Amino acid sequence: MAGPWADWDHIVKVDPDKTLAEGETFADVCRTGTDAIEIGGTTGVTVEKISAVIEACGEYDLPVYIEPGIDATVVHSEHLSGYLIPVVFNAGDISWITGAHKEWVRLDGDIDWDATYTEAYIVCNPDSSVAQYTQADCDLDGEEVAAYATIAERMFGQDIVYVEYSGTFGDPGIVGAARDALDEATLFYGGGIDGYDAAYEMGNRADTVVVGDLVHDAGVEAVEATVRGAKDAKNAEDAG
Repeated sequence: MAGPWADWDHIVKVDPDKTLAEGETFADVCRTGTDAIEIGGTTGVTVEKISAVIEACGEYDLPVYIEPGIDATVVHSEHLSGYLIPVVFNAGDISWITGAHKEWVRLDGDIDWDATYTEAYIVCNPDSSVAQYTQADCDLDGEEVAAYATIAERMFGQDIVYVEYSGTFGDPGIVGAARDALDEATLFYGGGIDGYDAAYEMGNRADTVVVGDLVHDAGVEAVEATVRGAKDAKNAEDAG
């Protein structure tokens, strides 16, 4: 059965270790038209910081998910829709395939398994923090990324495949190759989405566009433009 993300065109990923643009609030972020809020970051994430974001977003009719990062920091809250757990398929450090997950299970006795899902990450920007922490092999062409997408879906039963170019705009051909390789899994794309055009271009190739740094650096008007781009791409695809 398809998860709720099957209907998402756009996600805002909030880094709890970063501030919003001056004068803006999470109420503003939740009103951008995005389909979901994902809370996660690579470094500096604490229970207190995550809890503050959850509390601020919890009163709005919008799905809110935690994506545990390097420290596997997790909060349990009635305002959460669930957890999206990264599994880095091209990690050089196998901790990011099973090891970190084992520790989370060992230390957290209150996991809600019915609300816990995995994301099959394919990390493609070697300069990103996530690539460096996971020692990811990012020297991949479209055929190799498509093969990772295929094994994620077909061998490991992943419902979400996430092509991650964190910090830079990715190769549309490679993202398109990943989507062409998938049958039913939802393809997330993240990295370098800085406006309408970038969101529209990747929205033509991925099922769901993820916007992260933009919400912190440029603010909600810029995010709203990416929402329009992602949704226009999907509407054009549906019309075609």
